[in-house]
Amino acid sequence: MTGEATYRGTVYPWHCDHIGHMNIMWYVGKFDEANWNFFARLGLTPAYLRESGRGMAAVQQNITYKRELLAGDIVEVRSFLLELRDKSIRFRHEMRNAETGELAAICEITGVHLDRRERRAVSFSETIRDCAAQQLVAPELAMA
Repeated sequence: MTGEATYRGTVYPWHCDHIGHMNIMWYVGKFDEANWNFFARLGLTPAYLRESGRGMAAVQQNITYKRELLAGDIVEVRSFLLELRDKSIRFRHEMRNAETGELAAICEITGVHLDRRERRAVSFSETIRDCAAQQLVAPELAMA
């Protein structure tokens, strides 16, 4: 997987805190928006989730902040599938300043595939597993 962009946006002044850099709540929000584009690439589209009664839920999320982002900065997130299991996936988002290319933050998430009615984890369909398997990154990249 090449880590295609899953989010592009801008840091607006109202995203910034009293120190002058983008507040952590906006990092989380931008990573969340990237989730939905990333999921769609795996076949976990809004239509699939609605029609199948399935959903995705984060069970662990770790964010590492590398460099601050300021009002006016252009942001890009690229996403990588690190691990695929029967009912869960682990993936990484890398947020960069799109102008400078500097890494601003990394977010690693473990998510589970849910039956929304029964509120329990369920296996991914073979179609989703096949699509996702083609997008797994090399093991050495998964450890980075």
